[in-house]
This record gives sequence, structure tokens and C-alpha cells, in this order.
Amino acid sequence: MAKWKKRAAVTDLPTGPKDPKSTVLSVEEEAIIIAFRRHTLLPLDDCLYALQATIPCLTRSSLHRCLQRHGISRLPEVEGDKPDKRKFKTYPIGYFHIDIAEVRSEAGKLYLFVAIDRTSKFAFAELHEKADRPSAARFLDALIAAVPYRLHTVLTDNGIQFSDLPRNRDGWTARYRVHRFDQICRANGIEHRLTKPNHPWTNGQVERMNRTIKEATVNRYHYETHDQLRQHLADFVTAYNFGRRLKTLRGLTPYEAICKAWTTEPQRFISNPIHQSPGLNT
Repeated sequence: MAKWKKRAAVTDLPTGPKDPKSTVLSVEEEAIIIAFRRHTLLPLDDCLYALQATIPCLTRSSLHRCLQRHGISRLPEVEGDKPDKRKFKTYPIGYFHIDIAEVRSEAGKLYLFVAIDRTSKFAFAELHEKADRPSAARFLDALIAAVPYRLHTVLTDNGIQFSDLPRNRDGWTARYRVHRFDQICRANGIEHRLTKPNHPWTNGQVERMNRTIKEATVNRYHYETHDQLRQHLADFVTAYNFGRRLKTLRGLTPYEAICKAWTTEPQRFISNPIHQSPGLNT
């Protein structure tokens, strides 16, 4: 209290040295470091490797503190140095990314089919014993039934679960042999798009959702049976859709984003999504 009586404010004053200086580097060595950094504009590690022959006592931490004291710890931004950030093209609700991942329990191997809406981030997932065409078709049917609005586009990779092999797509039998997944898409007015071969990042949203689900389930817990995994997966996806607030949705949950879209574009919906919200009205 006695020292605060002589001050104009009650905030604590800095306790460090008034004139900070290195206990390892001399004034001449610091001058060499500063001149080298300003002349070459090299990253921290490159400066360290180049100067250690001249200054043997130099370490990475002492170099970083030296650059910080002189205000040159961050390199200046160079125009054209970084590629321009591009946002995803905006689409109306109903654009789903679909992918398959492999998961395991003590009982054996299962295949995780995941779909996520590009706009609302609504996720849908199922476990199947096989990653074949009938499983993919059943998953798409279940997705269409689970979502309260119309799907207009689905994006998948080029796996045989979702499409024919490239050499068979334009063959003379292609018009007679239609893939079951494409049949369901055509019957429901859905455009089926395929990613470019060897470009998995094109379907990056569902790839990230696969990782999120695995981190919350099989990477963290042990499951003795498939039913335990199925139950936990259903609980996690439900909690994600109805309880997880996302920054990309400006603080809304995926299902709150769906209900918001219902108020602005009701023509895209098959049923009122508010009636499917968990609670007393269900």
C-alpha cells in the first residue's frame, strides 16, 4: 500500500529490467545478427545455421529473443508471397459431401459412411459391414430419408461404390448398365459429381468430418462389440448436429442453421425441421 500512494494508478508496474540486454551475446554480436537479418530476410532457423559458425554461443532461443528486442522477429509481408485465400463457392442447402472410412472394434472391421452438408454442416453417418455398391445405395436412401430438405447435389470420390470405373463410363454398355447409386440420384433429382482422381482434398469437408468422428470414437475408446460403436456413433452425431456451435455458422449449431434456412427458403424443404428437433415436442 505504501508504494501505491506515490502512483497515479493501482496497476502493477513492469518488473523486468528497464534496459533488457542479452546475457549470452555481446553488443557486437547482436549488431552482426541484426545486420544479417535485415540484409538477408532469412527465416529464424536459416539465420541460426548461417551465424552459428561466426557466433558459436548462439542458440535458437537467444537468437529469437535478440530479434524480438529489436522488433524484427517477424519478416515483412511480401506481396505475392502467399497465394490468395479463396472461399468455397456458396451453394444453397442440400449439397452433400460423401465418403467412406474404415474403423474397428474388438469384433472386427466396419466401414463408416459419412455425409456432411456443405452449407449447414449437418452430418449423417452409418456403419456397414461392407463397402460395396448395395451399402452405398442403402446409405444414400437413408440420407435422403433423414434430411428434412431436398438434396440437389452429392459429391463423392471415384470409388466403385459410387460410380463405374472410368473405362466403363463411356462404353457401349453404359447406357444399359446404370450404377445403382446414380439411379437413386436420378430418381430424386440429385446431381452426382465426382472428384478429380488423386485429388482427395476436393472432398476435404467430409475428410475432416471423418477425422472428427474417429477422434471422438475409435481413437479414444475401446469397443467390445459393433453395437457399442454404433450407439456411441449415433450419440456423437446427434450431439454434433444439435449441440455443437460452429464458428463457420456464426455460432449456430448445424440444426439451427437448417431451421434458419427454413425461414428464408421454405420451398427447398420436404417437412418442417422444427418438428424434428429433440425435446418435448418429439
